[in-house]
Order: sequence, then C-alpha cells, then structure tokens
Amino acid sequence: MDDAVRRPEPIRNDDPEASLASNVTELRRAETKPGEPGLPPATPLPTAKAPETAAPAPAATASAPPARKPRSLKRKLLFAALPVALVAGGYWYVVGGQIMSTDNAYVQADIVGISTDVAGIVSEVDVRDNQPVKAGDLLFKLDDAQFRYAIERADAQIGSVRNDLEAQKANYKAMQSQIAQARTDIEFYTTAFKRQQDLANKSVASQATYDSAKHDLDGAVQKLSQLQSQLIGIAAALNGNPDAPIEDHPRYKDAVAARSEAARQLDHTVVKAPMDGIVTNVPSLQKGQYLADATVAFSLVSSDHVWIQANPKETELTWVRPGQKATVYVDTYPGAEWTGTVDSISPASAASFSLLPAQNTSGNWVKVVQRIAMRVKIDTPAGKPQLRAGMSVVLDVDTGRARGLPSFVTDLIGKKTETHNG
Repeated sequence: MDDAVRRPEPIRNDDPEASLASNVTELRRAETKPGEPGLPPATPLPTAKAPETAAPAPAATASAPPARKPRSLKRKLLFAALPVALVAGGYWYVVGGQIMSTDNAYVQADIVGISTDVAGIVSEVDVRDNQPVKAGDLLFKLDDAQFRYAIERADAQIGSVRNDLEAQKANYKAMQSQIAQARTDIEFYTTAFKRQQDLANKSVASQATYDSAKHDLDGAVQKLSQLQSQLIGIAAALNGNPDAPIEDHPRYKDAVAARSEAARQLDHTVVKAPMDGIVTNVPSLQKGQYLADATVAFSLVSSDHVWIQANPKETELTWVRPGQKATVYVDTYPGAEWTGTVDSISPASAASFSLLPAQNTSGNWVKVVQRIAMRVKIDTPAGKPQLRAGMSVVLDVDTGRARGLPSFVTDLIGKKTETHNG
C-alpha cells in the first residue's frame, strides 16, 4: 500500500532553480487529488527561496526625485495665470480697436506723359532714362525751321495789314474832301437853277438853258449821295472809327494773333520739364524720329508730390474721417515709417465706376464686401528714403475711438440702471 501511494521522486537537476520549480509543480499536483484512498491531507510545503542571482539595482534609481511635485506646481501656476490672462485680454479688447490698419495701400505720385502739341522731327534728346530733372530743364527739341518760316510769314502779314489800313484811312479823308466839293457844287448848281427858273418864268431864258441848269443840279445831288455811300463803306472797313489807332483794328489784331500762334508753336519745339521728377521710358524717343502732335514721348514721375492710395474694406471705415493722423510703413524700407493725414475718402466704391456694375436686383446676387478708395497725404522729409510710385505699404489710421464694451454688456448695464432708478 505504501509502495502504491509512494510519491514519485523528483527528478534531480544540477540547476537549483529548475529543481525548485519541479518540486513546486509536483506538490501542486498532489494537492489536486485530495480524495484518493490512503492519502493523507495535503499540507503545503515551505517554498524554497530562490538564490539571489540578479544584480542589485543602481543607486541612481532610488535617489530620483518624485515627478508629481513639479506637475502640481505648474498646474497651480496655470490656474493662477488664467484669470490674469482673461482680464488682460478683456482690457485689450475694450481699449483697443482705435487703429484702422490695411495693407491694401500703395504709393502714388503725379505721372505726366511728356508731349507737345506741334509735330516735327526730333533734333535732339537731352536726358537719359531714369534721370532726375528739375522744373524747366530741357528734355528734347524738334526741328524748328518750319516754325521760324511761319513767324516770318506772320510778320509780313502784319505789315501788309498795316499798309492796307493806312490806305483805307487815306481814302476816307479823300472821300471826305470829295463830299465837301460835292456839297459846294450843289450849292452852285442850286443858285444857277433858281436864276434860270426865274428867267424862264419871265420868258426871258430859253427852255434849254433851264433844263441844263436843272440837270446839273440833279447830277450834283446824285454825286453827293454816291460819295456819302462810299464814305460809309470806307468807315466800315476801318471798324467804324477811322480815327482809331491801327493797332485796335480787328484785322491788325488777327494778324498779330497769327504771329503769336506761330511764335508759340516755335517755343513748343523746345520741350522742358513741367515739374521736378524722374524721366522714364526715354529710349522710346530717338533723334531723327518724327513725332506727331500730342504723342507721348516718355513719362515724368514726380519726386516731391507723393501720396498713399488705400483701399480699405467698407466695414473698416466706420470711424475713419478726413484729418485723422496716419502712420505709413513701406515694405521696401523695413523699420522706417512716415506720418501723414487722411486727405479724403471717395464718395463711391470702385465697383460703382465699372463698365458693368453689379446687378443687385438679379437672382444671382452675392454679397461682397466693397472697398472704398482713400487718399492719405504724407510728409516726405529730406532724410527719408525715396518713395516710388507703386510701392506696397501698410497704413495705420488712428481713429481715436476704442472698441468699448460689447453691445450685450452695455445693454445689460443699461437695463440694470433703469431697474435701479425705477
């Protein structure tokens, strides 16, 4: 019986850990069969302690600081900074918003297309491309031969008109003398006619002598009428005032004006700069080229009269008014700034001047925020860099009006005030 229930001997193993694990496994198997006959109750065996073969943990692990303390301090700081940030953000929102800023702004300047109102061949070009010029500087010249000839013809015409008017004055005086002689003749023929009439009534003179005297008188009267008509014509040719100076006569004035026009055209063959600036696109004009009248030869960009053309959104112009101070930052010159003043605001948006304006009454209407043109005058002191037309800028306008409390807060305060007063 003892042999039948004898536990099997554990398998020997030179490895202590493997032998210990095998013994524990056999004990557990024995404990799982408590109902077998002749088997005593299973008793747990003491667990053998495994030999300490692992290397000791490094000392640095035991001395590491706890990780919870810094996280807890950081969390406290964040919770403490949250209300401060909210208060600061609210204060910035309430007191801010008085600066209207836009980057849809550019430098603009006066640009003049240099041309002349006379046609001719270019005789010389006195500037080069991108050359600074002053007002009155010579730009180019046209061949002036034909214009000098026109002045000579105008001078000759003035002389001819003067001589003609002098002759008219002489004719007027001669006609006056003839009229005076005609009146004297009439008086003589009137006396002779009356004498013959008296003799004819007394039947002393013949009828032929009477008729001859009457004929002479009628001829003298008719001649006086003709001379008076000629005198009126000469007076009209002398502008109704034969005694007036020749310089006041319309024909003489016309001749002088023609001479002045020829002189003006001669002067316009020499083209000068109308303002200070920089010439550009000069190579498009060459010596010997025929330049038609009113044709642009090249352009002149003003260097001392520049301004800012801004196009802010319509929603940004709520508190912008002419006369407000502005600050200009030019992309080309980082760190530099210019001061200016809002000069004017366009009365209409750019879309209002388009060839095909928006049809807002159609079914395809889509609301688009419009942009309103605004002009800003800027100061250009001598020490500042040169501004060129077309440069991109950032414009800040100080409207002087803060954003203030939100509308729902002001409405709430107003209601509470009304309730308290009531």
